[in-house]
Amino acid sequence: MQVILQGSSILTWLESSSAALFIRQSVWLYPIVEIVHITGFAVLVGAAVMFDVRLLGFSKKLPVNECVRYLAFWARLSFLAVLPSGFILFMVDATGMASNPAFQLKLVLIGAAILNAMIFHRFTLKSVYQWNVNQPAPAAAKMAGTISILLWLAVISCGRLIAYI
Repeated sequence: MQVILQGSSILTWLESSSAALFIRQSVWLYPIVEIVHITGFAVLVGAAVMFDVRLLGFSKKLPVNECVRYLAFWARLSFLAVLPSGFILFMVDATGMASNPAFQLKLVLIGAAILNAMIFHRFTLKSVYQWNVNQPAPAAAKMAGTISILLWLAVISCGRLIAYI
């Protein structure tokens, strides 16, 4: 994967574009985009972890279906900040980022976290009214919550490691 992405003319074109050049030359633009990305990611992961903690048995009086509705709203809204800001950060050093193992792993882990959430919503959440309030979540829900927390912690770790690898 590294060899293909490193030599890609698309990546070279992207990082030599006038937009990428403008961002690199601006004193404040890159840090502002990075702040938007990190803040959005904090809201996204915060919403996911709050829901996962509920699945693991904390705050059983909170209805799971209401937690999903409320926290999913914030996760989706923050994704609208994370995705474009992440692309802008990538664009500035596309060839370097594409060949960075921490960045590559971060993308794989994000994909795994999204897949975990999709599987949970497609299968496990269907039975929510059997365990919505004051009931322990089924093992599948607890497993999805645990996997989610671990994946998001790994994503955060990889994000931090990008600068050092």
